[in-house]
Amino acid sequence: MTNDGTKTTRSRGVQTIETGGRILAALAQARGAVQLRDLAEAVGISSAQLHPYMVSFREMDMVEQTDRGRYQLGPFALHLGLSRLRNQNAYRETIARVGALSDDLGLMVSISVWGMHGPTITYVQEFDARIHANVQVGGNYNMTVTATGAVFGAFLPRSVTEPVVARELSDREFLRRAFFKVDAEAYRAATEQARQDGYATTRDMPIPGVSAVAAPVFDHSGKMQLAVTVIGPTGYIDLEPNGTPVRNLLEFTETLSRDLGYDPSA
Repeated sequence: MTNDGTKTTRSRGVQTIETGGRILAALAQARGAVQLRDLAEAVGISSAQLHPYMVSFREMDMVEQTDRGRYQLGPFALHLGLSRLRNQNAYRETIARVGALSDDLGLMVSISVWGMHGPTITYVQEFDARIHANVQVGGNYNMTVTATGAVFGAFLPRSVTEPVVARELSDREFLRRAFFKVDAEAYRAATEQARQDGYATTRDMPIPGVSAVAAPVFDHSGKMQLAVTVIGPTGYIDLEPNGTPVRNLLEFTETLSRDLGYDPSA
């Protein structure tokens, strides 16, 4: 139903193609080759109905049959998947979608990638209610005192992140200017918590009155590509696990990762 009270109708599709899509989706989700009857049960049709689809899919090399008579995705399905991956770019996809996330939450959102000096801010989606958080494109998030740093520390190899962490912990000027105690133990605890939760939060750090939640985006290989960070005034941003900023951010990053080919169960 539209705003003016008129009914909306779903465009009519081709049922056989939609059924074929469900069959291919079931094969993609299967852990290995499956028997015809098990595939039919997963799709919700009879084996007799399924068999003609499999004959056509075999002709197209979309599926193949093993020497034990089981079915799995075939070479053409692989080519389709690779074509999709070649045309996907994590950074480009994130920028295209992040504006809606910022609008939904009414908060600033940044994108950061790993650079020579640690988490490097590459894009900032401002919101009308600006905050004084010194988040600028080209700047860096500290590893040891930010939600973004904890996420990178949790999901990148330690061999990559440790040199930056060690440099921060030995930077006397950084330690002197901090509004709070900075130590390796607190950082390790934050990264371990981020690894368990899939995201990290900071309250009134590194700037009093400003809090944040950050989450990773993964690609098809399982590698973390970037971090998305939601930032707002401490009294305004809800950092609870069931709060809207955390839930919306995780839905955003998980959907994006899935669209990039990431399979968390693999």
